[in-house]
Order: sequence, then C-alpha cells, then structure tokens
Amino acid sequence: MLESEAGAAFVLAGGTDLLVRMKLGHIEPALLVDIKRIPAMNSITHSARGTRIGAAVSGAELGEHKAVARAWPGVVEATNLIGSDQVQSRCTMVGNLCNASPAADSVPAMIAAGAKAVVVSRTGRRTVPVEKIVTGPGQTSLARGEVIEAIVLPARPARSGDAYLRFIPRTEMDIAVVSAGVSLTLERGRIKTARVVLGAVAPTAVLVPAAARAIIGSKLDEDALHKLAAACSAACKPIDDKRGTIEYRTKVAGVLGKRAAQIAFQRAGGA
Repeated sequence: MLESEAGAAFVLAGGTDLLVRMKLGHIEPALLVDIKRIPAMNSITHSARGTRIGAAVSGAELGEHKAVARAWPGVVEATNLIGSDQVQSRCTMVGNLCNASPAADSVPAMIAAGAKAVVVSRTGRRTVPVEKIVTGPGQTSLARGEVIEAIVLPARPARSGDAYLRFIPRTEMDIAVVSAGVSLTLERGRIKTARVVLGAVAPTAVLVPAAARAIIGSKLDEDALHKLAAACSAACKPIDDKRGTIEYRTKVAGVLGKRAAQIAFQRAGGA
C-alpha cells in the first residue's frame, strides 16, 4: 500500500505527532496505514540474546515491561518522557524516531544503547543502526515503501548501565532544550566501553566518540568527567531560539553528559 500510493503516504503508529501535524495543516496525507494491529509490530520479546520492541508498542506498554526496564532503564525512561500519561498510552519509540525531531527523547538513549532498526518493505528486510535513520529535522533515510518493523536492543553485558537526562523549562510535558544518553560497561571497576549521545544540540542526535574515549579506562573520576563534559560541549552545533541560546545549550550539554554518565556508572555497579 505504501509503495503503490502515488501521493503522500504515512504510517500511523500512535499518531501523537502525525495527527497534530495534520490538524495544523502541515501535511495532507493521501494515505494513512495504521500498524497498531499487526502482531509483529505490537509485541515485546526479551531474552538473554537481546530485546525486540515492535514499532507499534506504546510507551506505556514498554514502561510496564519489568525485564526490559531492568536491562535498559535509560531507554525505557527516555521513552516514558514523551508527553503526558494520555500520550504515553499511544506514542511509540519508533514514531518518535521517524518524526525526526532533533529533540526526540527516545533517540539519544537508543543510540547510546547500540539499538538497531529492523526496516522492512515489499522486497525484503534490512537492519540499520538507529543513528543512521534520521538524516535531518523531519527527514529520514527510509525509502518509499519502507517501514520500521521493530527496534532491537543488544544483549545486556554484565556490569553495565545506561541513563538518559534532559533539560526542559517546565517540570513536565515539554521538549528537550538539551538531552544526553550514556551507556557503559565496567571491568574491574573501570569503564571498558561507553557510548555518549546528545540530543537537541544539532540537526540530528550526536554520537560523541571523544566523550566516550574521555572516560574509558577510568573510574569516572573528576578529571574524566571534566574531559567528557568538554568533549560534549565541543560536539554541539545548536541554534539560538526562544528556548535557549547557543552558549547555554553548549554549557548544559556538558553538564547533562556528566550527570548521565554518573547515573549509568552507578547502575553498572561502579563505586
């Protein structure tokens, strides 16, 4: 249906972004395809080999899955920050990803976790790192007729943890001015691997290898945290708007990167 439609075709998962855009007149779809009742897109599979989250799984459903919340608390917490309780009953992490907002909450956490998107079409299936999906504000790498079937999280190594933090002007129901996701693994008390990702500071979420290198091999001491913060700030390419200046966003990115790393370190069992 998506491939054969000559006009603008859209996938409806939760619709919490799509319906707003339609009502504002920003888009006029020729076709809407509701995926909520496709079994493969509406289930969560969790095992020692990894986690598969269907594209139509709501934030509320994900938050209620205790095993996934234990394995990937940062990913679940990030997804549960999308909107209100009412929105949570409909919104999906895949919809949040494909809406392609630079400030999307679930995206930095997914990228930090090393998540991959399972992309399907009439002709086949391919697996793509989440960071390769969004190419710019409102733009994705998905071809005509392609849809994301699920998000796959890798198996969780022992002594590992993740975290997601954002700064918003209000206490809730706002979009991030800056956000940060961190995932790391420890070995003998020191950080063995790490991924650090920033949101709302560039056209897409930013994976910051320099920030990860700053803390690998450390016990997350003050010097390592200082270097991580500096790397986060250096990676920023934000805009000035009514919600925050370039200078402010750049500073806050370093602060949130440090705090998210500390939470992830504690969750991994770091002292």
